[in-house]
Amino acid sequence: MSSSALIAATITRPQALTCTDMSQKDTSVQDQLKTYYGKRLKRSEDLQTDVACYKTCTPLSKSAADAMRLIHPEVTQRYFGCGLVVPESLERCHVLDLGSGSGRDCYILSKLVGPNGHVTGVDMTDELIQLSRKYISYHQEKFGYKETNTEFIQGYIEKLGEAGIQYNKFDVLVSNCVICLCPDKKAVFAEAYRALKEGGEMYFSDMYASEPVDEKLKEDSVLWGEGLAGALYWKDLISLVKELGFSTPYLVSASHIEIQKAELLRKTGDVKYASGTYRFFKLPFCGTDERALVTYKGTVTDHQEKLTFDSVHTFEKDKTVAVDGELALVLKISRFAPHFIVQPAECKVPVKDGAQQYCHLNPFQLADKLGSSIQKCSKTQKDGPCEDQTEATRKCVETKS
Repeated sequence: MSSSALIAATITRPQALTCTDMSQKDTSVQDQLKTYYGKRLKRSEDLQTDVACYKTCTPLSKSAADAMRLIHPEVTQRYFGCGLVVPESLERCHVLDLGSGSGRDCYILSKLVGPNGHVTGVDMTDELIQLSRKYISYHQEKFGYKETNTEFIQGYIEKLGEAGIQYNKFDVLVSNCVICLCPDKKAVFAEAYRALKEGGEMYFSDMYASEPVDEKLKEDSVLWGEGLAGALYWKDLISLVKELGFSTPYLVSASHIEIQKAELLRKTGDVKYASGTYRFFKLPFCGTDERALVTYKGTVTDHQEKLTFDSVHTFEKDKTVAVDGELALVLKISRFAPHFIVQPAECKVPVKDGAQQYCHLNPFQLADKLGSSIQKCSKTQKDGPCEDQTEATRKCVETKS
């Protein structure tokens, strides 16, 4: 039995949504978060952790940078994300932003999908929904669209169906430092799976812990509000999304998160935190474990010479390379299909042990490789990833190339 067939035999697709009441504990956490983000935080500088370096160390595409300059200042001021959520090849796509906040990312994406695409933002916080809706017409005019292509819906991302979000509709789901705030992460990813079309992608930044977080931390409202109490142990993300039927995650970029306040450091103890951007796909179960030869055509906007897919795979124009069967399937059935030539290869993919598989998915090691942290990176750097790398991490990534 092939590896993909084995996965299909042992994983069941998420069943039709059964709406149940949230537990009293989950409801209490969400009420605290509404207050924290809706009333307590007024500017991004009010956050007590600092991930600003990550935002400047990962360069935006020209189109995304141009769109960023058109965003209303009040929308940008109320931005609380921890990374960049601007995947490639978005023209005409239907995009859903989970936890859209002030709407900053939604408006950037609405410029990139163009007038024939559409962006939907979902957030539970009334104040932020009102703020994001306030500037719909403003950005429509800025972008020169005859009609708006953006909407904002108030609801819980654990219950997209109840919020009126249509299933099997979206090409791309994004999220920016929101899932760490959700008590029931499995529900979030299960709903994400249902909302995506087959071949669709979830591309998101979030906070991760270096080890499982002590349950006692989850009783602290500030630690919840900052994402520290609810951060997933990074290995748990991998097992969780694969259990739900997604592809293996691909780690795009990462940065260490520096906690500024001594009181928070005392509470979190030995746990370290990193922000990481991952991408994974909703694939059919009739996949293959055979290698394929793929050639990038150089046709993705802003990426004509090369397309950096993740921290391991960079595809150069007209250069044919071998990839494993799962990535070949991603490139064949996702929105990337028009940009690649995919051909069968003669050799099979060697079976990788668990240590090798996890090595290139560790956001802490990738952050070391990129030199992305407060101590190592100037906040004014704009030209790309930091230069500093550790030899151990470089070797780790090279084994996966």
